[in-house]
Amino acid sequence: MHRLVQRCTPYLRVDTLPKTDTISMHPTISCLFTLAVKPAEFPEFKALISKIVDATQQESGTLIYEYSVNEDQSVVHILERYNADAVVSHVDTTFAPFGTRFLELCTITALVVYGTADADIRQRLDPFGAVYMTPFDGFSR
Repeated sequence: MHRLVQRCTPYLRVDTLPKTDTISMHPTISCLFTLAVKPAEFPEFKALISKIVDATQQESGTLIYEYSVNEDQSVVHILERYNADAVVSHVDTTFAPFGTRFLELCTITALVVYGTADADIRQRLDPFGAVYMTPFDGFSR
């Protein structure tokens, strides 16, 4: 039994707790990156992103791949959604040729990953400080 449950309900028996479903692999993985970009370097960053987007558009397993910028062009968000089996290929094959220059032009300040990321996906996203959020209810259309 979880320690919080033990502390909060010392007389609750484990066999009386509701059964929880096992979390299964979610069919998609979504990522929200937050990047810091120097406004003076934004035009070069934007040109690089255009090339990355063109390459990524060829991936059938990439469902959403959008870049957005704040008003002074210092913060960029990347919203990505993939079929779960397409993340590793995107990172290793499509993004890799651009990775070094990308990281020279920006700093990843946050990464939130939604879905059930397996060990291969985590291996690629952990170096960026990924925070993993596992779905437990809801739907997607």
